[in-house]
Amino acid sequence: MADSPNHPIRTIAIDGPAGAGKSTIGLGLAKHLGFLYFDTGVMYRAVTLAALQRSIAPDDEDAVSQLAESLRIEVSPPHVDDGRQYTVRTDGEDVTWAIRRADVDAAVSVVSAFPRVRRAMVAQQRRIAQAGNVVMVGRDIGTVVMPDADLKIYLDATVEARAWRRYRELEARGTPSSYADVLASMKQRDVLDTSRATSPLRPANDAFIVDCTHMDAEETLAHVIALVEAQNAARAGAQARSAVATGAPEDDA
Repeated sequence: MADSPNHPIRTIAIDGPAGAGKSTIGLGLAKHLGFLYFDTGVMYRAVTLAALQRSIAPDDEDAVSQLAESLRIEVSPPHVDDGRQYTVRTDGEDVTWAIRRADVDAAVSVVSAFPRVRRAMVAQQRRIAQAGNVVMVGRDIGTVVMPDADLKIYLDATVEARAWRRYRELEARGTPSSYADVLASMKQRDVLDTSRATSPLRPANDAFIVDCTHMDAEETLAHVIALVEAQNAARAGAQARSAVATGAPEDDA
């Protein structure tokens, strides 16, 4: 999946807790680089929504796992100009906005913790990563899905800052909520994500930690772009030194 460390970065993993801004930053970075943007969390949300629609209890591990293994989930560039970042279809049905419902928010961490669900989703994610030129966003990308990604970023912020951002996002969409409720839900989600037995949320050992508590989206994106450019410059320098050491033309390195 990863290329030689002397080649330009082609696979980028962005992980972090809920509300850290991974989707916004990942999308902005992908557009800047001309890469595919893939938010893996939509797959788990799609499974959760499908379970709720079929009256399957989100904590029914066997039933939810069977459902996840049978669903056809497609993620593609947006086909409707309504502010969406991508189009998500489950068995042909457009669920792009439905997967953002509050009941999905409340249950997705339970569903995503089931080992069989994760295995089914990770298999699809890895196939996408194999093509390269991808910015993949999630909670276990750098540790599980793309452990050999060229660049790993862990985007973080305080739970209060993340809850406030999610609250404003819900308000902007006309979804009634309260900051206190969002904060409580965010704290609960953090506990579930970091304590689950399968693929718990944590930074990869070689990830760059980016704390965006006091940065807005524009500042965070600029910081991440600068990080990518610095790493590409370092790779180019390594390529040049390797070419000099071997006596080979740099273009052949």
